[in-house]
Amino acid sequence: MAASSARERSASAGLLSIGQVLARLTPEFPELTSSKLRFLEVQGIVSPSRTESGYRKFSPADIERLRLGLSLQRDHYLPLSVIREQLDEADANGDSAAFTPPPSITPAPRRYRRDELLSAAGAGPQLLNDAISTGVIIAQETYSESTVTLLRGLVALDRHGIEPRHLRSLRQGAEREVALIESAMSALLRRTDAPSRAKASEMAPSLASKIDEVRSLFVKEALSRLLS
Repeated sequence: MAASSARERSASAGLLSIGQVLARLTPEFPELTSSKLRFLEVQGIVSPSRTESGYRKFSPADIERLRLGLSLQRDHYLPLSVIREQLDEADANGDSAAFTPPPSITPAPRRYRRDELLSAAGAGPQLLNDAISTGVIIAQETYSESTVTLLRGLVALDRHGIEPRHLRSLRQGAEREVALIESAMSALLRRTDAPSRAKASEMAPSLASKIDEVRSLFVKEALSRLLS
């Protein structure tokens, strides 16, 4: 067993685990998850090596394919089959490093630096610091448009004395809802075939929407009791 572990460590030298890949790519692609990484593997966008224990290991070339593939999907809305063909062609020509994506059909979603986020949301630095320290907003190098919307909401609530620390339970509740959805889809998520992954991608937002409807009704009923 010790010899096997030593061989795995030697074979994995210079390679990255799924967690390390996520840490490297999520600042640029915040929606990337371990599940999506596995789905991209099924679709042939990337083919990581495996250790004797079955763990995925990603090479620098794998990381570059992922970065290019995710950029094409985000900026150009290309189907994964087309992305795979373009990447395979670039690899076959030995020119993947010089691969240039086609001109974007639509501009890439804007990302905001911290100072730009504060300006766009009309927020003060302390409010953002409080939101980050309480986990209501996740600290990043750059922020999405949805974070701008969230911070604007925090600014409005703060005027009424509702601080980010009061909203921590909402973030935690959202995480519990995601866990509930994950449990409901556990059979699908255990499968790695493309149809199952596609079905899971459709089912998750639908379940989230239904949970949101139920939560909204609960809030309306509670407000009705408060104001009656």
